[in-house]
Amino acid sequence: MTALSQIGLTPFLVVSAMLLVLGVFGIFLNRKNIIIIMMSMELILLAANLNFVAFSSAHGDLSGQVMTLFVLTIAAAEAAIGLAILTVYFRNRGSIQVEDVTMMKG
Repeated sequence: MTALSQIGLTPFLVVSAMLLVLGVFGIFLNRKNIIIIMMSMELILLAANLNFVAFSSAHGDLSGQVMTLFVLTIAAAEAAIGLAILTVYFRNRGSIQVEDVTMMKG
């Protein structure tokens, strides 16, 4: 027996919805710090991954779990590239505030 058949689908969907709401609130409530915005985007991706895995397990199909591996790979690459860009930008400008980044031209 899998954990999903013992517990049910509802708790997984509730946790996923809470992660999604936390990610959306993190983006809209804190528009000043780019790192917190990126972490909030990661929370939204984790919510989607949890939905993929839960429904994949509920239907007995592995395609959702394979999709989760692809999403995790893309999220890791996005985080690494985003942090590298922020590090270089901080070295050049001395700040990573959103207002300063939106003033970039060219």
